Amino acid sequence: MTSTGIRLHAPAPGWSIAADVVVVGSGVAGLTAALRCEAAGLRTVVVTKARLDDGSTRWAQGGIAAALGEGDTPEQHLDDTLVAGAGLCDEAAVRILVTEGPDAVRRLIATGAHFDESEEGDLQLTREGGHHRRRIAHAGGDATGAEISRALVEAARARGVRMIENALVLDLLTDPDGRTAGVSLHVMGEGQHDGVGAVHAPAVVLATGGMGQVFSATTNPSVSTGDGVALALRAGAEVSDLEFVQFHPTVLFLGADAEGQQPLVSEAVRGEGAHLVDADGVRFMLGQHELAELAPRDIVAKGIMRRMQEQDAGHMFLDARHFGADMWEQRFPTILAACRAHGIDPVTDPIPIAPAAHYASGGVRTDSQGRTTVPGLYACGEVACTGVHGANRLASNSLLEGLVYAERIAEDIVAAHAENGLHARVPEPVEHPEVPAHPLLAPEDRFAIQRIMTHGAGVLRSGDSLAKAAEQLQQLHTEARDSLDENGKTSEPGVDTWEATNLLCVARVLVTAALLREETRGCHWREDRAERDDTAWRRHIVVRLNPDRTLAVHTTDTPDFPPTRQQHRPQEQ
Repeated sequence: MTSTGIRLHAPAPGWSIAADVVVVGSGVAGLTAALRCEAAGLRTVVVTKARLDDGSTRWAQGGIAAALGEGDTPEQHLDDTLVAGAGLCDEAAVRILVTEGPDAVRRLIATGAHFDESEEGDLQLTREGGHHRRRIAHAGGDATGAEISRALVEAARARGVRMIENALVLDLLTDPDGRTAGVSLHVMGEGQHDGVGAVHAPAVVLATGGMGQVFSATTNPSVSTGDGVALALRAGAEVSDLEFVQFHPTVLFLGADAEGQQPLVSEAVRGEGAHLVDADGVRFMLGQHELAELAPRDIVAKGIMRRMQEQDAGHMFLDARHFGADMWEQRFPTILAACRAHGIDPVTDPIPIAPAAHYASGGVRTDSQGRTTVPGLYACGEVACTGVHGANRLASNSLLEGLVYAERIAEDIVAAHAENGLHARVPEPVEHPEVPAHPLLAPEDRFAIQRIMTHGAGVLRSGDSLAKAAEQLQQLHTEARDSLDENGKTSEPGVDTWEATNLLCVARVLVTAALLREETRGCHWREDRAERDDTAWRRHIVVRLNPDRTLAVHTTDTPDFPPTRQQHRPQEQ
């Protein structure tokens, strides 16, 4: 696989450092990979867009799923994952997740993460949607992500892992043979480094999280702008399954015009017995699925949206008044505080909720060791598509996937360095292009993209809505391209313009795949194609970026991914 030659318009790096591996992202996936590489003696640099604990991991409420309870088995966990994935999981990838998961969680505990325990000292486990057993380990009641982040950040600092905070990674650097040679990045604010620079390394691990900011309302933090997926596309990597965006069913409803990050009401609240009701107090999920409110997320989100449509309502309600004050304060203190901050007391009132963009099941395509189609480039966590999640992620499998596959990536990188000799020669990247290869969007285009995606590619989609979204996104793309072609000018390089440009890149791929997949499957809901079509569509859509910035698209032959080194002849789109 060769690079596209496309890079963001940015100044040439003014400084550089050398490393054996650079990890981009500081969530559970990134820090786990970094700690394992550092422990093996590799010179490891972690680059993160904000502060170390500002990514998506800290916002995870429910917990981490693994077969840790009495009577539970990896096989049962596998079965629940495959059902949630709606026929598109790579079973071999899921088997890796569920069999290696329990020990990976135990190693996380050994690293310093403290999970909630019973009086007898056993892990407290809860249920969430799609799980037939209690297998969700949690911390601080509903602050699991914050505790995992705390433990990993402390461990990384204790080991002296080199960190570059407040740094937006721009592009992958490659050597003349097309192999990974590091990354370029822009450091915001003051510190040891400032402005555009580079980390030169033969291995790069993308752990940049999601792309929820492509929609107007999301549970994702403001930094989740699809930077890792966009970088990988420009580097020539394949991405897959971007059409499968999971909309969390129960997000605190702040009004029809609310934008940006919205407070999440964890699925664990339903796991402990809360009910979904309409304005009349009717439990509308009864009879729609054997697990009712604990059905997989795509089914619950659809059930909520259908009821909203039937009643012409802007939201539904989550009723957990029967918990009482003590349970709310002890089990869900974070959610309780968020609700009260917005004038809602769940102890006495039902919580208004509606679905919002939450998790990207797709991402940069990898194999079982986290290797992408670009030599030396790895991906793990939400930015990656390992095949584990299929068409719909099973609740609380995300933290586990980041943990398990980060360990496998570190193992592969360490093995490669052992073969080549420790601290092998740092590759020399090809020179920075003098002419900008990729025009930048104006900062305000970010909001245009979000509105286009929310209206055309949200939880309810159709061929018409997706076609309109594709046309509007193409217009933004064309205007940026033509402005560069005519006079060589583009928007001023900066974080806002780089983020807007990355959002447009991932939005175009998402809409292209969603328009092509003419069926309803998992969290991809086509109103005009309401049925699942296993004959035509039990396969993955894979997309690459061509050097001329058009998209090359092909489908896999089966639900299992082919090897990442395999070449294809894509059709032009």
